[in-house]
Amino acid sequence: MICVIATIEINDGQRGAFIEEFKKIVPKVHAEDGCIEYGPMIDVPTNIPVQPPERVNVVTVVEKWESVEALEAHLMAPHMLEYKKAVKDIVKGMSIQVLEPA
Repeated sequence: MICVIATIEINDGQRGAFIEEFKKIVPKVHAEDGCIEYGPMIDVPTNIPVQPPERVNVVTVVEKWESVEALEAHLMAPHMLEYKKAVKDIVKGMSIQVLEPA
């Protein structure tokens, strides 16, 4: 199993529109071979000293996949290619971190 933390930076004031578009693909991703978990998350402001300030223009996607191969197939799935076109004017930048249990 691998875990993926995808950090998606959204243009100012567009987070709601992005989440609305993103939620359309979630059921399709859950149906993909090898998907264990997949969902968008947003920062929760707290008083915990080690937590950085709230990022109002960021959506973090927490994912679990059976393998790197399943993740790679996911990235090329037709619904993902359509999603990328749909959000291209909303998304400012993106990075992912792929992790495995230690």
